[in-house]
Amino acid sequence: MKRKLIRSLPLTGAIVLVVAVVFYIQEQAQAFNQRPFTKPETPVQRTTVSVVTAQTGTYAARVDAYGEAAAHYELTLSAQVSGQIATLTDGFEAGNRVAQGDLLASVEDSSYRESLATAQNTLASARVSLLEEERQGEQAKMEWQSSGLSGEPDSPLVLRAPQLTSARAAVTEAQAAVDAARYNLDQTHIKAPFDALITARSVAPGSYVQSGTELATLVSTDRLEISVSLSAEEWSQLPELSVLTSGHWPVTLTHTESGQHWSGHVIRARQHLDSTSRQRSLVIAVDAPFDQSPALLPGTFVQASLAGRDVDGLWKLPSTALSQSGEIWYVTADNTLAHFAADPVFASDGSIYIAPPAELDGKAEQVVRQPLSSYMEGMAVQPVEEQGNV
Repeated sequence: MKRKLIRSLPLTGAIVLVVAVVFYIQEQAQAFNQRPFTKPETPVQRTTVSVVTAQTGTYAARVDAYGEAAAHYELTLSAQVSGQIATLTDGFEAGNRVAQGDLLASVEDSSYRESLATAQNTLASARVSLLEEERQGEQAKMEWQSSGLSGEPDSPLVLRAPQLTSARAAVTEAQAAVDAARYNLDQTHIKAPFDALITARSVAPGSYVQSGTELATLVSTDRLEISVSLSAEEWSQLPELSVLTSGHWPVTLTHTESGQHWSGHVIRARQHLDSTSRQRSLVIAVDAPFDQSPALLPGTFVQASLAGRDVDGLWKLPSTALSQSGEIWYVTADNTLAHFAADPVFASDGSIYIAPPAELDGKAEQVVRQPLSSYMEGMAVQPVEEQGNV
């Protein structure tokens, strides 16, 4: 009996140990189930955005406009007399420059020399007739005085006054005929009316021309003018008209294709609105355009950029800060995105100048350099300031 008891002791101990372990596991499970459940925290995902700090300031406005360079004068040169073209000078070719008074062509002039000679002969005869009439008038006056008659003659013919007037008129008429004949003879020599560039020539040696026949097209080389249309808002950004048109207000002109630059100045403003665009034009001049390096040629389409008056309360931002939908995005104090619609007051050298909303005026704000179309209001972001010029 004692031996059986001894044999059963290890088995009993094992059972007790198992039961104790089971009770301990149940107690731990019950304690775990009674603990309050806390959901693990998920970190907020923030998109990194490149920003630039913007603060309102005063900036000189810059107005940009576009226009076509046109010659100060453009002339269709026409013949003033009829006849056959006798000669053309070597310089009378399209593309050549000529100076005022340079001979371009000549018309066969024998008939005009003959007309001048005839007119001069007529003038000489009229002068002789006038001298004779003056002598006869003096003689008639002496005869009347020696006749012993008192008073004035009954007819002015007695003292030959009408005859003297007629003789003088004949001289005047003959002189006018000489002047006209000399003018026509001079017009057989076709000369440049001003310093010009020949853009087209339409006659050849032996051509017969009549008065009014087109000979060539000339454009002046003294200056080119560029007329640019400006809106009312752009006009408001410029200085007073008296200052602007003083002849010294500088303008930078840039070829829209090659990027070449020229310097010009404002010369006048037109005092009416264009019937189509409803805008007023400013006229810019470039002196001696063909002597520039490179030459500015008529017909060149250019961008005109001129400084305006100082404007207060603007943000200077990179041009990329304006989204495709015309909005400016910025980062708020709690690092979320906000935006507002904006229309640049002006732009210059890769920068735009924005008038911020009243609630942001005077504050330093972090503006997104290059907003994306996927941005949403209130989106959490991590701003990163980039160094460099705005």
